[in-house]
Amino acid sequence: MTGTIEQKLTAQGITLPEPASPVANYVGFVRTGNLLVVSGQLCFDLEGKLVAKGKLGADVSIEQGAAAARACAVNLLAQLKAALGDLDKVVRVVRLGGFINCTPDFPDAPKVMNGASDLMVAAFGDKGRHARTTIGVASLPAHAAVEVEGLFEVA
Repeated sequence: MTGTIEQKLTAQGITLPEPASPVANYVGFVRTGNLLVVSGQLCFDLEGKLVAKGKLGADVSIEQGAAAARACAVNLLAQLKAALGDLDKVVRVVRLGGFINCTPDFPDAPKVMNGASDLMVAAFGDKGRHARTTIGVASLPAHAAVEVEGLFEVA
């Protein structure tokens, strides 16, 4: 039986994928005490394809970037589920860090990152409101448009 958060996600048409395996010398998540740090997640969809590839401000629109950030957030949730077994054990979304593959003059990285932030609030309500950092970068693995990492307080 799925928990309340997963039921809420299902009602929104969101299916959690199998969490991605690390591709280098790191792990998908680390728990220390009541904090869970989730490694950066790329914007892969359920079929393992990038939702958006390329640079914001050149090849990728703000709307496509926001959809990519949302996909990253879905992948964060998949890692959380793997770590905790139940998303209802999330006490609080503490922080999201967003990396936006963009041109040097791209001013709208926060609008892109809203795709991830909005999903956390939709899933967890007020417990999903979080601190956030959004950084424009020159490149991301696989030429992904967005990568998002997270810090969560857990029970």
